[in-house]
Amino acid sequence: MLQIKHLSKQYSNHIALDDLSLDIPTNAIFGLLGPNGAGKTTLIRIITQIYNPDKGEVFFNGEPLAKHHTNNIGYLPEERGLYKKMFVKEHLLYIAALRDLSKKEAEEKVNYWLNRFSLEKWAKSEVGSLSKGMQQKVQFIATILHDPELIILDEPFSGFDPVNQQLLTDEIKALHQAGKTIIFSTHRMESVEEICTHIALIHNANCILKGEVKDIKKQFSDNTSLLTLKLGDVITEEEIVTTEIPARLQQLKDGEEVFRVEKKELSIKEVFIKLVNEKN
Repeated sequence: MLQIKHLSKQYSNHIALDDLSLDIPTNAIFGLLGPNGAGKTTLIRIITQIYNPDKGEVFFNGEPLAKHHTNNIGYLPEERGLYKKMFVKEHLLYIAALRDLSKKEAEEKVNYWLNRFSLEKWAKSEVGSLSKGMQQKVQFIATILHDPELIILDEPFSGFDPVNQQLLTDEIKALHQAGKTIIFSTHRMESVEEICTHIALIHNANCILKGEVKDIKKQFSDNTSLLTLKLGDVITEEEIVTTEIPARLQQLKDGEEVFRVEKKELSIKEVFIKLVNEKN
C-alpha cells in the first residue's frame, strides 16, 4: 500500500530521517518500532501530510501521495486531539461530518461504535469528564469512523487497563481481517509479538531492520533449544545446544521423561534490545 523512498527530514541541526526507504504491504499490521527520538513520529507525520519531507517520495497504492489520499487514512496520534467540552456523541458526529459522512450514515456508525465500546451511557457526557481509557476509546472511534483503508495508530494502548487493551487488540485484529492496512507504533513489545505481521525498526533516523515477524524471529534464532523434562510431578527446563540433545537424553535419570523439546527463538523485544544496544 505504501512505498517510502529515500525520505530525509531535518529540523535545524537534528536529522530526523536519513534516506529512509520502506515498503508497507497491503493488509499488513505493520509495527513501527524504535527508541524515543528515532524518527517514527516524523515518518508518520509525513505519511499523514502534516510534514513535507526535505527529500524523497511516498506512494499510496502506486500513486504519489497527495491531499485526496487523506480521505483513505485514519490517524490516532500519540498526542490526543479531543475537544474536552463537547459531548461524546456530538464530538463523533462532528468528526464524521468533517469526513463527509451523511447525517444518516454518521448517526448509524457512531451508534454502532458507541455500543461496541460500551460507551452508550456516556454519549451525552463531556469528553473531558471521561477517564483516560474511555477518552482513548472515543479517539479510536474517531480514527476509524470513515472506514479508511490505512489506519495509523501511535501508542494506541495508552491509558488502557488489561481488559480494555485486549478489547482494542481484538478490534485491531478484526480490522485486519476486514482487509485494512494498519501501521502500529508502540513501545509495548508484547503487543507487537501478538498483533504485527511485519515490523520495521527505526534507530537514529535510519531503518536498521525490516520484514515479516516470523522471518525476523527465524533470522535471529540461534542453535539453541529448550528441553523440558518431567520427573514425577516436577518439571524442569534447560537451554541446550540443539546438536547436543541426543547426548543429553542419554543422561536422563531413572523415571525422568522428555516433556517437550522446542527450538528457542528470540522475542521481538529481545531482538529490539539486541540491535539497539549494538548500534549504541
